[in-house]
Amino acid sequence: MPENFQLPLLHRRLCGAAVMALFFSSLASAQAPKSPATIRLSPEDAERGLNGHQHNFNFLPPGQSDNQYQNAGFFGQKLKPYLAGNAEAVAYLDKYRRQKTIFLIDRVVAVGAFGLYGQQIFAHGEAQYFNNTQKVAIGVFATSVLATVFINRNTNNYMQRAVSAYNAGIARGSLWPRLKPTSVGLGTSPMGQPLLALRWTVR
Repeated sequence: MPENFQLPLLHRRLCGAAVMALFFSSLASAQAPKSPATIRLSPEDAERGLNGHQHNFNFLPPGQSDNQYQNAGFFGQKLKPYLAGNAEAVAYLDKYRRQKTIFLIDRVVAVGAFGLYGQQIFAHGEAQYFNNTQKVAIGVFATSVLATVFINRNTNNYMQRAVSAYNAGIARGSLWPRLKPTSVGLGTSPMGQPLLALRWTVR
């Protein structure tokens, strides 16, 4: 095949590749957000460890400034709408809600056992502090207090992992805008052959 026929064919192929690269680059730019919309826990809540405080978490919704923290609610229910669409994040939030539910049941049992003990003090006329019913109540109360340690051990971790999973999903979704070339064009090699030129800007 003559060389003067190969060059126009190669030129047309490179032009087509350049057009396609520009198309996908502009499409990604139009669809991708300018900056990832992440969720941030308050600094104190982000640092809670195992068996840490069990009060409600405070968080910044996507796009909110630092003075607009919101309370996530006892079960994290106010955070759940922001996590919708990320199955991993929702699964961790469900585990958090499960632990908080078990914690509530445990508290009801402890209060009930304490109340039963007190009710038995004067239930039979003279004051009693260690009858058979009271022994059972003391055992149930002690078991409940001990169980609380195990129930609350990973509760905070589930909330933190839910937020981390959501933010990781946002980061994965914004990977292409960081990898796409900043400019696409055609160049010429020293031999006079057309070349596709791609350029990236290091940020």
